[in-house]
Amino acid sequence: MKIGLQLGYWGAQPPSNAEELVLEAERAGFDGIFAAESWGSDAFTPLAWWGSRTSRVRLGTSVAQLSARSPTSCAMHALTLDHLSGGRCVLGLGVSGPQVVEGWYGAPFAKPLARTREYVSIVRQVLAREAPVHNAGPHHPLPYDGPGSLGLGKSLRPITHPLRADLPIWLGAEGPRNVAQTAEIADGWLAVYYSPRIAATYEDWLAEGFARPGARRSREEFEIAASCQVVVTDDPAAERARLKPSLALYIGGMGAPGMNFHAELFRRMDYGSAVDDVERLFAAGRREEAVAAVPDEMVDDIAIIGDADAVRSRVREWERAGVDTLLVGCRETGHLRGVADALGLAEDL
Repeated sequence: MKIGLQLGYWGAQPPSNAEELVLEAERAGFDGIFAAESWGSDAFTPLAWWGSRTSRVRLGTSVAQLSARSPTSCAMHALTLDHLSGGRCVLGLGVSGPQVVEGWYGAPFAKPLARTREYVSIVRQVLAREAPVHNAGPHHPLPYDGPGSLGLGKSLRPITHPLRADLPIWLGAEGPRNVAQTAEIADGWLAVYYSPRIAATYEDWLAEGFARPGARRSREEFEIAASCQVVVTDDPAAERARLKPSLALYIGGMGAPGMNFHAELFRRMDYGSAVDDVERLFAAGRREEAVAAVPDEMVDDIAIIGDADAVRSRVREWERAGVDTLLVGCRETGHLRGVADALGLAEDL
C-alpha cells in the first residue's frame, strides 16, 4: 500500500505549513504529494512550488477540473510539470459539478462522460506527439471552426517534446458509468469516499470498463487511489466528530438539489435515510443539526481512525479491497509522522 499526502485546495488563505508537510512527507516515506482545486487556488502551482523542494515523491493533481482549462492547455501544464520534476507528474482529472462548471467557468455541464472521453483523448495526443492534434468534437473541436471562427485554425503538435508519452492519467469518478469509463480510458481511479464494505460493487463497475474493446489497462495494471482520512489516536470519537462537519457539507451543500454526486455515493452505501436528513437540515440552514445527523458508521466506512494496531489492520483491509494508494490529509507534521510510523513507511525506502 502506498500513501500520498493530500494537500487539497486552499481555503481563504494558503496553508501556513504546507511546505513543512511536503518535506516531512518525502522524508517519512510517503509516495506522493497531491493538490486539488475548487474555485480558488489551482492544482498545478502548489505542486510546482512546493514540489520543487522534493526529489522522489510523485506530484499529482487530485483533481484538476476539466472545465478550468482546454485539453491542450491542461496537457501543457502536465508536460511542463513532468519535465521540471523529472517524470513525477500524475495528471488527475475530474468533471466537478454543474454549480461550479456553469457558475464559475461559464461552461455547459451536460454530457460529462462524453466530454471526459474527448478531453483525455486530446491530452494523450499532445503527450504522444505523433501527429498534429485533431479532434472532430463536438465538445472540444480542434481546429475550432464554429461561430466566430476566422477559418484559420491549424492543427499543431506541441513545440516542447513531452518527457513521457505515457504520463499517467487518473480520473475522479463516483457513479457506475463514470467508474466504468475510467477503467476503460484511464490509468487509475481517484476514488472519493471509498468504502471497502462495497468493494465488490466497485469491482463490478471497473470490470465493465476493462472488458470494453480497446480498454487501455487491465485490472492488474490499473491504480486505485482512494482519499481516506487516516488518524492514529487513542480518542476515535473526537476524530469522528472532527470529520463530520466536512461530510455534512459535501452531502448537504456541495451540489445542486437533485444532482449531488457525493450524496448519491452515500446512498449507494445504504445511508439513504441519513443523507435525506443531512440534506434537509443543511438546506434549512440548520448546519449543526446536519452535522449531528452524520452517523458514526458513515465516518468509519470512509476513514481509518484508531490506535496504531487498529490503523494497520484497517489499512490491510483497504488493500485487500483493491486500493493501491491512500491519499491522506494531514493537519501537521505530528499527524503525518504518526501515520508514517504506524505503517512503517520509512522502512520501505
